[in-house]
Amino acid sequence: MRLEAITWERLTDALTERIDTMAAKDGGPWLRVAVDGAPAATPGDLAGRLAEALRIRGRAVHKAGAYGFLRPASLRLEYGRHDPDAYHDEWFDRRALWREVFQPLDPGGSGRVLPDLWDPVTDRATRSPYVELPPGGVLLLHGPLLLGHWFPFDLAVHLKLSPAALARRTPEGERWTLPAFARYEDETRPEEAADVVVRADDPRRPAWSGLV
Repeated sequence: MRLEAITWERLTDALTERIDTMAAKDGGPWLRVAVDGAPAATPGDLAGRLAEALRIRGRAVHKAGAYGFLRPASLRLEYGRHDPDAYHDEWFDRRALWREVFQPLDPGGSGRVLPDLWDPVTDRATRSPYVELPPGGVLLLHGPLLLGHWFPFDLAVHLKLSPAALARRTPEGERWTLPAFARYEDETRPEEAADVVVRADDPRRPAWSGLV
């Protein structure tokens, strides 16, 4: 895949323009955008930039993080605290994401989405109130391992790190997750699944695949 250098500002502008002018694939009134990437790639930062830029254009935005939809510790940690396969398969409550985030944004849906479900610190439900995303609004879901689950994204952005950059930028206490991301690359092939790929090995000098 050929990538060309770009600044985060220009990247944000280009993605915002695309999101602001595109229609949902299912014909519904809401757009669903993924910013996929390992924590070391800080996908929440790009999602935040996009949210701010879209709001300036008058679009309602709901920004949600996958880490707000972790499963309870009794399920996440069934095979220990440092099992990369469990991190890949079991940590994130994808059924809850379907039920509480995507289904309300189906055509004819209520638009009432849950911002988060589980607090990993207290290991209890957050009990956050539902948020209503009005028609014309945009869901920005950011986090790791988002692709390959049939989530109905209208636009998927993947923040790519080389294995060396991922290892270098992942804190020592989280490096046990590295095999999970290697498996994600092998099985899901996020570069092929995404609409836009952004190489972020050097956070000061991103490069991207462009828009089709």
